[in-house]
Amino acid sequence: MSGSGGGGGGGAGVPSVPAFRVWALGGMPEVRAGDDLAKLIAATGPGLVDGDILLVTSKIVSKAEGRVVEAADREAAIDAETIRVVARRGTLRIVENRQGLVMAAAGVDASNTAAGTVLLLPEDPDASARRIREGLRDALGVDVGVVVTDTFGRPWRNGLTDVAIGAAGVRVLEDLRGGSDAYGNPLNATVVAVGDELAAAGDLVKGKTEGLPVAVVRGLSRVVGGGARGGAGAGGSDVEDAGGRALVRSAADDMFRLGTSEAVREAVTLRRTVRDFTAEPVDPAAVRRAVAAAVTAPAPHHTTPWRFVLVESQGARVALLDAMRDAWVADLRADGKSEESIAKRVRRGDVLRRAPYLVVPCLVMDGSHVYGDARRDAAEREMFVVAAGAGVQNFLVALAGERLGSAWVSSTMFCREVVREVLALPEGWDPMGAVAVGHAATPPKERPARDAEAFVEVR
Repeated sequence: MSGSGGGGGGGAGVPSVPAFRVWALGGMPEVRAGDDLAKLIAATGPGLVDGDILLVTSKIVSKAEGRVVEAADREAAIDAETIRVVARRGTLRIVENRQGLVMAAAGVDASNTAAGTVLLLPEDPDASARRIREGLRDALGVDVGVVVTDTFGRPWRNGLTDVAIGAAGVRVLEDLRGGSDAYGNPLNATVVAVGDELAAAGDLVKGKTEGLPVAVVRGLSRVVGGGARGGAGAGGSDVEDAGGRALVRSAADDMFRLGTSEAVREAVTLRRTVRDFTAEPVDPAAVRRAVAAAVTAPAPHHTTPWRFVLVESQGARVALLDAMRDAWVADLRADGKSEESIAKRVRRGDVLRRAPYLVVPCLVMDGSHVYGDARRDAAEREMFVVAAGAGVQNFLVALAGERLGSAWVSSTMFCREVVREVLALPEGWDPMGAVAVGHAATPPKERPARDAEAFVEVR
């Protein structure tokens, strides 16, 4: 098979065009634990030359490395290899496994192995690729690249394809950013997944059922060699150091890290109180998206009891915080606190001043029922207060989803008249605290584990 790539040429009178060849390697025996894969490959007489690339199915690497385990329950084996569930639908799980790969069933495979056993992925696919490469150099005196492959499904696309999970001597990412296309347009985001393209090409000739676990690519020596650079994500390291791990997108850059229900749970978990912020400005559009999530909260009588006052101007922010501080100081003096104690309390409670953006959630009772009975009227207000809290919780979780930190503080509830006056709010709007919003200056501390059962009573 041939295709677009480096190397190759045309016949007489035919312009030279990029080309490469890919073929499956025959003659591989059944691989067992402890086998030296480089020696097995060399024994087939592969005719390798410098610059060739070997595509090696992870199954035979796992077998050689003794990653075949007894498992009467495949699900238990998947659990053992899983560090994070990305998405779940019925019995199907997409997870992040111990190798950092996001894939179905953690890569645990019950095919091509004896009954009652499963195959686990190599513990370190990059190290496996390096051993094969070094072994072939010793056995055959050739400098080749090695890619360890496995089969993946893909988001948004039907069907399976092979991808690179480990590599040595191959530039798995080709960074074209900073260059230009044939029309002179700048390339600002083009990083080619060479490792995955090679793996997919090899899968076309290895197949899934033909018993051909190794393929060879010739004609792409431009992406082979220990002196080549690893491209984006490799930090400028030699290609051997980059390996297949460079193809795994980091959590910070992954916009689709979770399934829907898992994303909701993750956002709730990530919602943490942040008290120290950077000076980076907050995108007002992100706050408005969080408000859109907030107003989906449940409420009594089909009402909408939430209003969110976005304090975006510096003048309004300073005026509000100064007036609230003065009201707080007056309360503390009335309580008999010393001036030293008051100063300390004001400093500790100044999280709102440290935040670059403020939001004041307000409760409105429009649509509430008036019964003329103290007990029932109190219960009516409690329903609306609970709805307001649900709206604020939605808001805080949505901010976390926007990568914004927040702190919900109660200050405005102790000086509602002051807040209404400074912000010119209607009489019926009750400020329900204030939310400091910004980018966290430091990662939040680990939250102490809580046993959910400690909060559950069953009747």
